[in-house]
Amino acid sequence: MKSISLIGSTGSIGRQVCSVVRRHSDKFKIKSIVANASADLFLEQVREFMPDYAALADEEAGKRIADQIPAGVKFGYGEKAAEEAISYGDVAFVAATGFAGLKYSLKATELKKPIALANKETLVCGGELVMGKIKGAGIDLMPVDSEHSALWQALNFKANSPFSRLIITASGGPFYGYTEEQLQAVTPASALKHPTWQMGAKITIDSATLLNKGFEVIEAMWLYDAPLNKIHTVVQPESIIHSMVEFDDGGIMAQMSYPTMELPIQLALTYPDRLDCGLKPLDFEALGAIRFLPLERKRFACYDLALTAAELGDNYPCALNGAGEVAVRAFLDGRIAFTEIAKTIADALEKTERVKAESYDILKHTDAQARKYAQAFVHKYGK
Repeated sequence: MKSISLIGSTGSIGRQVCSVVRRHSDKFKIKSIVANASADLFLEQVREFMPDYAALADEEAGKRIADQIPAGVKFGYGEKAAEEAISYGDVAFVAATGFAGLKYSLKATELKKPIALANKETLVCGGELVMGKIKGAGIDLMPVDSEHSALWQALNFKANSPFSRLIITASGGPFYGYTEEQLQAVTPASALKHPTWQMGAKITIDSATLLNKGFEVIEAMWLYDAPLNKIHTVVQPESIIHSMVEFDDGGIMAQMSYPTMELPIQLALTYPDRLDCGLKPLDFEALGAIRFLPLERKRFACYDLALTAAELGDNYPCALNGAGEVAVRAFLDGRIAFTEIAKTIADALEKTERVKAESYDILKHTDAQARKYAQAFVHKYGK
């Protein structure tokens, strides 16, 4: 039986990890569990899975439920207590959202623990640092993003397999064909209605702006040691083909399924074995057309900014993410327009000073500065 330290249990991915554990309770055990502040759902999960250790990163939320934790479960709250959870279990499943996820991934590398990675920011912000530590520790990193899992599968679970090109697919989001005038009128409610995926609010907005696809390009650079010129993106609106790998002989391998995160989540825990994950088989006759459309860099401001940050390197991708988190929150709160997400990020990148991303402290400082720049921009130009 494989035991798991689950970081980010109450988010969209974390809840689906719990679903996988329920389906295969004879194969998986949640050994430790961490959430940020969603105390009520967290408490339900603790009572169901009875881990050895449980923690809430938010101290106030932790204090509120401390006396409700079942007997036999060690409980803590605060950031240090949350990090302690990584020391439990065979594999660290990092599903925390935002920059906060980076410290959990780094803690796992210190403990030489395999990582199932569903936190984009780990590689977007700290790709060079994290991958260096992973290689030094000699541990496995199993990608959980559907696109990176697809690439990993096509490469036969070997990130260092040779390839000619990585082809990352995008749904295009709900506003692919919109004009600038139409985009200015986009509301949070409409942006949260993704056409093919059910995800958390932050990633759903990032998908609508195509910033998320830029994040995935940066992730691919680090996961597969790929230069930008060997990574191609294409819109596949039906979200049936999750990504493809082209090889030197011109052959292309694709991973296909109906949109679901439980397949890559489960595979990160079972590979190279494949178990039933309750996924409906593809009905090819009923699919109709599977389309491919261009993802033109200059048409999508946030995607363009992400690639620019990748080209600049060093701490710029970290600044990109920090400013993006502030901008998305401001949009969801009705403080800026949809089109001002990109403007907020662009302003922060222009103000960022280049520093080698050599340590967590440097990245933490870059993240804080980028958030400060973004907040100032929102305050000045927002509603």
